[in-house]
Amino acid sequence: MKQRIYIDTSIIGGCLDEEFKEASKKLVEKFKRGDMIAVVSESTVLELRDAPEEVQKVFREIPEENIEYAELKAEAVNLAQKYISEKVLGRGKLVDAEHIALLL
Repeated sequence: MKQRIYIDTSIIGGCLDEEFKEASKKLVEKFKRGDMIAVVSESTVLELRDAPEEVQKVFREIPEENIEYAELKAEAVNLAQKYISEKVLGRGKLVDAEHIALLL
């Protein structure tokens, strides 16, 4: 069984960021080769729509068969909202809270 790794836009964008380029590119190359499966959420897909074209291009280079889409179910949405209401994360961090909640 291939290892599944949950990623968000920071991994994809990291391929274009000098500080994170080396590590991000290595991980994305593993997804491209099919050594690992990239797990992305609906939140990530929505973030990518608003991302710069060069970030979108990095994601499109990962073959569809090497991507698994994680559904953002009601339980995760509710948990993310709880993180915000309990001030675990600030109000402007709802998408980050959804990423975290999705993994539980």
